[in-house]
Amino acid sequence: MKKIAVFADVQNLYYTVRQAHGCHLDYAALWADISLRGQIVEAHAYAIERGDAKQQQFQQILRNLGFTVKLKPFIQRSDGSAKGDWDVGITIDVLDAAPRVDEVVLASGDGDFAILLDKVRASHGIEATVYGVPSLTAQALVRAASRYVPIEGALLLRH
Repeated sequence: MKKIAVFADVQNLYYTVRQAHGCHLDYAALWADISLRGQIVEAHAYAIERGDAKQQQFQQILRNLGFTVKLKPFIQRSDGSAKGDWDVGITIDVLDAAPRVDEVVLASGDGDFAILLDKVRASHGIEATVYGVPSLTAQALVRAASRYVPIEGALLLRH
């Protein structure tokens, strides 16, 4: 059975799904969809910790599905802007997992990850699947993936 590692950029997914569809990603449906192609041997969800109860409840749902939730503190800069970016952490974890799996799944629309996917595909000969919102996923990321799955329809949580 194919071994799959999953990496979910929670902040990117939250904002892009909300902007494009006005709702949220159904992480259980995402997990089920990926599971159709093989065994998820590791799964990480990267989020920002704001200490809010609703967010902590959501993080527990992710853990219950099987994700390891990685949190960074929310940082408010003196100029009022915010920092909370997991790009380097996601990159390190993908590079670390790539030799152990047959496929890497990245749920994000962030084009900065295109060179990462090019690298793991070339160095390890593995598949790289991207789940992203069609109108808000960088074309460079779509091109770097061996498979692109649009986040729409059954992957959305409609209340």
